Amino acid sequence: MKILVAVKRVVDYNVKVHALADHSDVDIASAKMSMNPFDEIAVEMAVRLREAGKADEVVVVSIGPDKTVDTLRVAMAMGADRAVHVNGPARLEPIAVAKILAEVCRREAPGLILMGKQAVDNDAGQVPQMLSAMLDMPVAINASALELEGSRVTVLRETDSGLLRVAADLPAVVSADLRLAEPRYVTLPKMMKAKKKPVETLEAEALAPGLTESLSIVEVIDPPARAAGVKLDNVDALIDVLRNKLKVL
Repeated sequence: MKILVAVKRVVDYNVKVHALADHSDVDIASAKMSMNPFDEIAVEMAVRLREAGKADEVVVVSIGPDKTVDTLRVAMAMGADRAVHVNGPARLEPIAVAKILAEVCRREAPGLILMGKQAVDNDAGQVPQMLSAMLDMPVAINASALELEGSRVTVLRETDSGLLRVAADLPAVVSADLRLAEPRYVTLPKMMKAKKKPVETLEAEALAPGLTESLSIVEVIDPPARAAGVKLDNVDALIDVLRNKLKVL
């Protein structure tokens, strides 16, 4: 069985970004970029499944400009067998991403499609559901545990009311939550080996022609600075502030 993992190149989660001077967008020109953390978890899960004999091949796919290949190399250093780079804009709406991924999935015919539950740059969390609808496949989102048995996948989800276990027949789409897997450390020798693994390049326009944006950025501003916190000596002092100054008690 083949597992296809969709990954995205985003600003590293440790970087604090700011708005441009003209408030037209976020300033990421010199920011450190890395793989979306939730996608990294999905790659780790896919590699573990192949190592356990549950899958034969792990293919990673990403959409973006030439630098996106760097992110794919990291995924292959983690253990993915090969990569597909879809050359396209760095920013795409979720519906456009889903359309492009749907075409890649039709070409690759994977038994399982994995990706992060959301990207940390836009926090949309829409692509897994859209992709499953376009491919007419079952979808399980926010997976904190995953098991493959034959042609069936079982996913454990954390909900507000407890743990929810869902199952579906393959092929299926699954999105990774934070606790699905701990990504392995990528060493320099593995990165060097990853450079020898194949990367296929496709064009976004050829896969999904005529993509247009339906949303536009009106203004980007930094959040207002918060006042410094105050350290109180005891609980009684806290209650006094809440009752007499903030008037919330």
